[in-house]
Amino acid sequence: MNQNLETTNLLLGIMAAVSVLEAVMIIAMGVLGWRLYSRVTALTATVEADYVRPVMVKVNALVDDVQGLAATVRTDRERVERAIRQTVDRVDDTAHRLKADVRARTSWLVGTIRGIRVALKDVLQSVERHQEASVNNTASTRTH
Repeated sequence: MNQNLETTNLLLGIMAAVSVLEAVMIIAMGVLGWRLYSRVTALTATVEADYVRPVMVKVNALVDDVQGLAATVRTDRERVERAIRQTVDRVDDTAHRLKADVRARTSWLVGTIRGIRVALKDVLQSVERHQEASVNNTASTRTH
């Protein structure tokens, strides 16, 4: 029976040694994982400090310049639109004043021309009536 116990004890010893070896391996993997994590974290911080931050500073400066340029363009556009609007208003005002001035200066001429036209029409109608009357008188004397 001793021999059975020796075999069992031997197997139990091997299993204990394997368990200890597994525990050591798990602890070693944990330590190596922690070291790897620390290195990756340090590398990330270095990359961020050496590369990302300077690029971000440049990008932010560029964005600020673009925003300033956009504000300037917006202001200039509003100023140009205002100038165009004022110019169009002045042209419209000038056209209305010119139209009123031309009407005021030519109204006497238009009135005179209309008067002459009415007078000529009246004279022509009078002449036509006179000619018709003459023709009617001549025709009526011939028939008698």
